[in-house]
Amino acid sequence: MDYVEQRMAQEAQKHGTAEAVSGFFTPLNVLLAAIVLYTLYAIFRPTPPPSYPKDPPATVFRTYTPHTLLPFDGKDGRPVFLAVRGRVFDVSSGRNFYGPGGPYENFAGRDASRGLASHSFDEEMLTKDLDGPLDPLDDMTPEMLDALQGWEERFDSKYLVVGRLVSVADYEKENKEKA
Repeated sequence: MDYVEQRMAQEAQKHGTAEAVSGFFTPLNVLLAAIVLYTLYAIFRPTPPPSYPKDPPATVFRTYTPHTLLPFDGKDGRPVFLAVRGRVFDVSSGRNFYGPGGPYENFAGRDASRGLASHSFDEEMLTKDLDGPLDPLDDMTPEMLDALQGWEERFDSKYLVVGRLVSVADYEKENKEKA
């Protein structure tokens, strides 16, 4: 009989262990274990360094001539500059107005003073002789000068001044004096 009792005790012990193991793997326990493991992963996983937007390249204040200003017309992703009364403004943030396809695109990379003052956006308002002197704006009426001043104030409040516009002759004269 000892053998039978011993064998029954062994079988009872096997079933008790199997029931304990199978009792642990219930769907609820598996779900809770998964939640705990995911929480631990979320807490201890390495976080990537934050990515900040790239700053636009710094724009240096410089002297432009009508020839050196001309490439800044906004085409092919270039910045959009225009000049008003000898001051060059970076109007790239207003690309939809001053860049390619915009209503003021004729002024991009050019001296826009006369066109803005006369409320004309035609190419006839632009200086054709890029090697000649800048437009002195001497023949403007008081109304045209007021309109130009309004545009200039608007550009001052919205855009960065990135340089000044001088004639080719003045530019060459300045460079000779520096040398």
